[in-house]
Amino acid sequence: MSLAGAIKGVCLVAVGAVAGIGLAVAATHFAYGANFAGLRTESELNRFGLAFERVRDNYLVQPQDRQLVENAIGGMLSDLDAHSSYFDPDTFAAMETKAAGAYGGIGVVISIKDGNVKVVSVVQSTPAFRGGVEVGDELVSIDGVPMHGHSLDDVSTRMRGTIGTDVRLTLARASEAKPIDVRLTREAIEVERLTWRAEGDVGYIKIVAFSDRTEPDLRKAVADLRRQIGPSIKGYVIDLRNNGGGVLQASIDVADDFLDSGEIVSVRGRTPQSMERYDAHPGDITDGKPLVVLINGGTASASEIVAGALQDLHRATILGTLSFGKGSVQTVMPLDNGAGGALHMTTARYYTPSGRSIQVTGIVPDIYVSGGPGAPEYEREAELPHHLEAEGPPAKPLGAPIEPAPGHAYLDFQLSMALSFLHKSLAVSERAPDHA
Repeated sequence: MSLAGAIKGVCLVAVGAVAGIGLAVAATHFAYGANFAGLRTESELNRFGLAFERVRDNYLVQPQDRQLVENAIGGMLSDLDAHSSYFDPDTFAAMETKAAGAYGGIGVVISIKDGNVKVVSVVQSTPAFRGGVEVGDELVSIDGVPMHGHSLDDVSTRMRGTIGTDVRLTLARASEAKPIDVRLTREAIEVERLTWRAEGDVGYIKIVAFSDRTEPDLRKAVADLRRQIGPSIKGYVIDLRNNGGGVLQASIDVADDFLDSGEIVSVRGRTPQSMERYDAHPGDITDGKPLVVLINGGTASASEIVAGALQDLHRATILGTLSFGKGSVQTVMPLDNGAGGALHMTTARYYTPSGRSIQVTGIVPDIYVSGGPGAPEYEREAELPHHLEAEGPPAKPLGAPIEPAPGHAYLDFQLSMALSFLHKSLAVSERAPDHA
């Protein structure tokens, strides 16, 4: 084993079992002698051990050893960047369930802007829907704990929990003079499935998150829309608005479904050896029909991978507003097979096919279209504390967005513009002269 490997092993032992810190460090010291890096690591771990003992022995109330360790691990990760964190065993178990497609919760989608938590959508037939939670409500507190200034992950974690347990939300609503208290009982919430419908001769597909079921659902959607609309189908609108991401592989599979070849995304970590590249396979399930992808400030992470790949490979027109700008990859590393929780740690950045990192800069739409009156505002990656800095040249300026015409009401202005763009671009291409 190399010295670096030995030191890494000590760190893992120290994280996994604090009671063994002294023994593990001493073993490394005697086995490898006076190496500067080893001594420095030993010194820092000894310092942590001393702090642990002082707190355990002298704090006003006897703290639990396990809680001290979990707080220390959480602090170690949370100050590294905006997305690294520690999952305690219960949170890790809930996260695994959510990745598989279901979790214990209440059924709302939230966004954060200037520290305020807003409800972006409410899933039908869920506790939140039946309890009267409305789009636009501000989430003031959860179980009496004020939510202003909390991270998106923290707010979401507090709303999730064991099925059958209660959670109390305090909501501020523009139409109400006083805050509203709502007590909801958590249920098994299935991650909202991909939905689709025909919009005349265009297929509309909304992807709300990327889970293990997303790509199979996408195939069903395309097949069903082709049956519904028939051979006259003009193209597809893929709606990634308010899609906060999910499973990386699911997003790669979805992008692959619309491509015949080319790089989808590359993932580059700390060393050249850690680079991974994901390429498309032959077989576009839409037979090359035109695509418009809708994005907004809630389009983040895995959904930005899809939008970036389809944009760089000129497979789709991206329409909407600037995306969130999360260009980092987190790896979940269970401790003691999950019994000790898990590290949720940033290990790489991802890059679109043209080699650009969208960290902080986001995906800039090809057609900048406003969300219209009442559209939610989003806190973006650039506003998060400890966010990773952008790489490469700055993104091209957005310019002025296309806005709804005064006096015209739209159910969904961006979708209306996407449908209009599809029909107009097809009309132009059909009229174009044949130069063959």
